[in-house]
Amino acid sequence: MTELAAGFSDNIKNALAVLPEKPGVYLMHDASGKVIYVGKAVVLKNRVRSYFRNLASHTPKVKAMVAKIAEIETIVTSSEVEALLLECNLIKKYRPRYNISLKDDKTYPYLKVTMQEDFPRLYVTRRQLRDGARYYGPYADAGAMHATVKLLRSMFPLRTCRKMNPDRPCLNYHIKRCLAPCAGYISKADYHKMIKSICMVLDGRTTELERDLKQQMQEAADNYAFEEAARLRDQLQAVARLNEAQKAVTNNGGDMDIFGLGQDMTGLCVQLFFVRKGKLIGRDNFFLPDGGDTPQEVMTAFVKQYYNEATFIPKEVVLPYLPEEDEKQLIETWLADKAQRRVELLLPQRGVKKDLLKLANENAVKLLNERLRKGSLSLKNDLQAAEELQQALGLEHPLERMDCFDISHTQGSETVASMVVFRNGTSSKKDYRRYKIVSAEGKPDDFKSMQEVVYRRYRDYEDLPSLVVIDGGKGQLSSALEVIRGLGLDDLPVVGLAKREEEIFKPHQSESIMLDREGAALHLIQRIRDEAHRFAITYHRKLRGKRNLVSVLDHVEGIGPKRRQELWKAFKTLDAMRAASVEELAAVEGMNHAAAQTLYDFFRLDLPEKQQALQ
Repeated sequence: MTELAAGFSDNIKNALAVLPEKPGVYLMHDASGKVIYVGKAVVLKNRVRSYFRNLASHTPKVKAMVAKIAEIETIVTSSEVEALLLECNLIKKYRPRYNISLKDDKTYPYLKVTMQEDFPRLYVTRRQLRDGARYYGPYADAGAMHATVKLLRSMFPLRTCRKMNPDRPCLNYHIKRCLAPCAGYISKADYHKMIKSICMVLDGRTTELERDLKQQMQEAADNYAFEEAARLRDQLQAVARLNEAQKAVTNNGGDMDIFGLGQDMTGLCVQLFFVRKGKLIGRDNFFLPDGGDTPQEVMTAFVKQYYNEATFIPKEVVLPYLPEEDEKQLIETWLADKAQRRVELLLPQRGVKKDLLKLANENAVKLLNERLRKGSLSLKNDLQAAEELQQALGLEHPLERMDCFDISHTQGSETVASMVVFRNGTSSKKDYRRYKIVSAEGKPDDFKSMQEVVYRRYRDYEDLPSLVVIDGGKGQLSSALEVIRGLGLDDLPVVGLAKREEEIFKPHQSESIMLDREGAALHLIQRIRDEAHRFAITYHRKLRGKRNLVSVLDHVEGIGPKRRQELWKAFKTLDAMRAASVEELAAVEGMNHAAAQTLYDFFRLDLPEKQQALQ
């Protein structure tokens, strides 16, 4: 035991002494309690102890991780497959620093078919729920995805309303964009034929769909249902065009996912080709940071995390590097269990599959080269600006992350706050946050508002920045600092930025810092401040627009809270509502023709109370 854990804390030694000899998952925590690594093992005792033996033989990444381990947590599972699944879910939950983490899919959209409903809908979502619906994606190219939705809705007139109104068909029925299942104009069986066809398209089974549509069209013609036959003919022609656009790449008509891998100084890129029924129907790409892992380790971790979220698992997964044999068999068993059929991981040596793998690798390298070519200059400038700002402020650590806060309101009304984030000098919009302030609503109090937003941001100590920038002078800085230090964050650097002279104030320093007017550091901190202001005022205007819309509609007879809410959802702005016809207003859920006519007339009357509300 002494040989094993020499130089480590008693906490580590005690944890190593009681490790179970069973399969499971282990979580490494740092001194602050944050999870920094998640792994799985066939035998937890052997795997976890291996980190603390022969430290000199470990990679630099493992050495750095072991040096930060303060606590070890283990979870025993009944099998190695169960451990693999738990490992994937915990990595997704904690995003540990030393794991290879697939972050890109988190914000990618999916197409959702609500199979749990009697008359399903098709729409875009960013959340996957266990609700009985069928999900397709994630889609990296949102433009192509929306084009697909538009094509499918033109081919198949599905309902789009959240709640069906059985009283009468809506406007979509009259313009032939819906077959009005709400009014019973189409049977459940016929409607589900359309849904089946849509799922065939999204699965890439267009050849099979063509055959089915031809058969249905012939049956309709034989029964003298010529209008139905014409509709099916139009669908068949659209599917044929889609089929021609898809490139046949294999002769066996199988389903495959082909992963390519590229690497350069900026990081890693995984290129994924989707082959369905022998046709290349699409592709996706993922950029990953380079953590010093081997290509085999990268692909093993990536495949596990990708298929933990994927909605479809093909029979064959083609990889540029196969996992270790034991790991390969485990992943195949896990995927087969999810897909309810055999799944094989392949590294082809010849033939079409090898050619496709080579093409995927080349595309991954190409994407990295394009990113480097487009972003190398700005990346270099951004990093230099961050380094210059760090030196100007006398900070010890690089500015890997900067948080900047701003407040926006109109005489205390609709008070909001924004937080924008810059990583290594570049904006990171996925980390932006906006807050509706409650402590100072109704009265202008920027100090109190700033205290609320920094408290809400830092009370849980999550992902602390290298620097906090407060948009304001000494008063704003003091208010924010009081809360931040009260939370125990004594070492968190905080500065205030005054607008007039671009002065930077540091705590407990009477003299401000004036940056070089031509320097990159000043331009960087101005960009952060301006972005925080833009983000805050955009949110404030949105809330103010909602309030004004409600105040206008308060003057319209027959428009209550429910109808106001639905009108806002449907039209978003007053201008859009003013431009709408009576029929379009009546098509909104909860509205009728009489209320729509009243609202239509109201927008065309010159009433003093209306003009006051519109101002």
